[in-house]
Amino acid sequence: MKAEPFRIEIPQAKLEAILARVRGASLPDAPEGGPGHAWAYGTPLPYMKEIAAYWTDGFDWRKAEAGLNRFPQFKARIEDQDLHFIHEKGSNTRPRPLILSHGWPGSFFEFMHVIEPLAHPERFGGKAEDGFDVVVPSLPGYGFSGKPRKPMSPRSVARCFDALMTQVLGYGSYLAQGGDWGSSISGWLGYEGKGCAAVHLNMMGWFSPGVAPQTKEEQDYQLRFQQAFDAEGAYFRLQMTKPLSLSYAMADSPLGVAAWIIEKFKGWSHIDGDDIETAYTKDQLLTNIMIYLVSDTFATSTWIYRGLMEDPGGAPIPLQSRVEKLCAVANFPRDFLIWPPRSLVERHLNVVRWTDMGEGGHFAALERPQKLIDDVVGFAGQIGF
Repeated sequence: MKAEPFRIEIPQAKLEAILARVRGASLPDAPEGGPGHAWAYGTPLPYMKEIAAYWTDGFDWRKAEAGLNRFPQFKARIEDQDLHFIHEKGSNTRPRPLILSHGWPGSFFEFMHVIEPLAHPERFGGKAEDGFDVVVPSLPGYGFSGKPRKPMSPRSVARCFDALMTQVLGYGSYLAQGGDWGSSISGWLGYEGKGCAAVHLNMMGWFSPGVAPQTKEEQDYQLRFQQAFDAEGAYFRLQMTKPLSLSYAMADSPLGVAAWIIEKFKGWSHIDGDDIETAYTKDQLLTNIMIYLVSDTFATSTWIYRGLMEDPGGAPIPLQSRVEKLCAVANFPRDFLIWPPRSLVERHLNVVRWTDMGEGGHFAALERPQKLIDDVVGFAGQIGF
């Protein structure tokens, strides 16, 4: 297996076609008011008009593209998949590998603000010996990775990522970090990845079979979780059951993709009031959205949900199997998928570090980059990695 250099260079005709569809988009009727807040029915029409206007007259993809190309990028062929990844070697004199895994509706762009501080801490007032070799892949079917022929589960993605770290890049051991699908992938890396030494998670993505709530606190959590998922989880059920039907609309509507994704960034993040731009700029939102559009991967990005049902990724694991590798939990409280009580988490994961962040939400690396950086560095130091 060999990694080949890669650079993002989107043809101008592709960009112009996207902008033409934004300019020509038909907008839906929107109900007046809403039960409690402007986003109650989804992404508000006034904000989508604002986004569309900025998209066509203010947003500069070439500037965003140059930012994405700041770090060395590669592609490698693994299990019939072309994996795109960033590989920024750190200042540390010994290899200290760290793989950062994103999820949906994010992308490798989420980590652009943390790569340099993690790889080269001495540039930010830290110590060079704390630097990591940072690897940031795009999930199969996302961004500039290849598109799988059929849905893949997080377990299968984890197997590819482990091969990337151990066979392509030649690392004997590495630290895995992730949120959203990246937390599930990182959990699988911790459970059966040949080179994974430890796992850092900012979402509960690993669930041991046969483990259930026992105490009243755990049972109360389960009820709260179910209520939150019932309120926010329609997208999950749709993408897990009928992803192709949704994709016909999204393939033809950049504004539809934007509305679908922006609503999640607003609902899952630490926002002041209803103003999503207290957490993200329009440029950040549109850069992430454009990665889906220029690569035509909105459809294939949703397949991982279906992969949960039809791709076991390997033999069934024994009941109550937990991740025994050392695990750290970074609890960002404004994530809609709240962490279970520690007593329950510890029956799934070998937790040796738990940090209640006090602020921040689902897209931790983009929302609160320094908090995530500090916790990853602290965890690595704590376990002597």
